Amino acid sequence: MKAEQLTQKLQSLASPEIAAKSQRFFKTGMGEYGEGDRFLGIRVPILRQQAREFQNMSLTQVLRCLKSDYHEERLCALLILVRKFESGDEKLRERIFRHYLDHIRYINNWDLVDSSAYQIVGAYLLTRKRKILYQLASSDSLWQRRITIIATYRFIREQQYDDALAIAERLLMDQQDLIHKAVGWMVREVGNRDRSRAQQFLDPRYQAMPRTMLRVAIEKFPEPLRQNYLKGEI
Repeated sequence: MKAEQLTQKLQSLASPEIAAKSQRFFKTGMGEYGEGDRFLGIRVPILRQQAREFQNMSLTQVLRCLKSDYHEERLCALLILVRKFESGDEKLRERIFRHYLDHIRYINNWDLVDSSAYQIVGAYLLTRKRKILYQLASSDSLWQRRITIIATYRFIREQQYDDALAIAERLLMDQQDLIHKAVGWMVREVGNRDRSRAQQFLDPRYQAMPRTMLRVAIEKFPEPLRQNYLKGEI
């Protein structure tokens, strides 16, 4: 299978109407977070189906697709990489992890990050040193910072909370709303498994953290406790 075959297949599935809606939804206007991104107009379930059909494509060919100007082709390439990673041996997983970092500039919207970061970066680092996450947490790139915090979801699922909360601390006063939501999401996931641990993180910080971050973090708390946080009565 060649990259050109996937490109042609996706082109055949394109919908101008869906593309126009996606351009608005993913904030592609001047000065917005997805400025200049281009869309074919293909729904995610269809992209997942294509990822299954093209999962035997070589890494070289997949990476060519990851460099596409079109959002959906990049997403499909990432979905293929996730499938290859999950079914691959340790050697292949390392190669995919390294290629992911080498091509990180193409992972440049929240859905691209959320569909691949914990599945590849988090999964690879689950049993390894995690220094790279702290480096990415200091990046000027919104998307690299989001990759960092979303990657920790894989650790959280294994009841490993230290790095997730340490990175949440680093990103606590980030200026980007998409980081506020992602940090809140990961703190919420910690709380879903260990509420006391999440509260230990929140109690000295909740009054200073962005409101969106707090609301997402406490979303699943019992209503009286949630209201106490919102009213500043903890």
